[in-house]
Amino acid sequence: MTPATLEVRDLSFAYPGAATPLIAGLDLVAEPRQMIAVQGKSGTGKSTLLFLLGLFIAPTAGRIVITGQETTRLGDPERSKLRAHRIGFVFQDAALHPTASLEENVAEGALYAGESYRTALSSARQLLDVYGIGHLARRRPTEVSGGQAQRAALCRALIRRPALVLADEPTGNLDPDNAAEVIRGLRAAADEGASVVVVTHSPTVAGACDRAVQLG
Repeated sequence: MTPATLEVRDLSFAYPGAATPLIAGLDLVAEPRQMIAVQGKSGTGKSTLLFLLGLFIAPTAGRIVITGQETTRLGDPERSKLRAHRIGFVFQDAALHPTASLEENVAEGALYAGESYRTALSSARQLLDVYGIGHLARRRPTEVSGGQAQRAALCRALIRRPALVLADEPTGNLDPDNAAEVIRGLRAAADEGASVVVVTHSPTVAGACDRAVQLG
């Protein structure tokens, strides 16, 4: 039996001074080749959950296990290493470096994981070609459309073939064509073996997922 990519047990998170936890007692298991939608009203902790799963912030209580590794007590260097090798993140606003080219932005993910610059850049160009923007590889984010920038952000998240892909409203600012490309990429990552967890309000994105988790 293939082990789960992600196991969350009794997870809780509260901001300092808050009267009640934002997230309380959450259990979640994500298997390889599974795409999960996280849904709920604004303010129910959807984006916070992704930041917890991405090891950017620590839970108040509970356990997060990624590819068999308990992460709760890891120090910052170990969390950063696990994130670099096992986790890809897609933000709603692309979050690309404005002074770097698209290919350099995409290659960044592979460089963090220890690949050489030449290898990382070659992989970035190939991935940009797959998503139809290879001809824009040397342009900066300010020189392409928002949809093209988000496709590049998707490439950056996928370049290391991470076991866990986290996406926060990845199609929220996109037209239907670009949204379809991003959905295709996330679905392809799941079909190739990753676990994908995506926060979304979009029925189209949710419909591409295998199941949904409701917060709030």
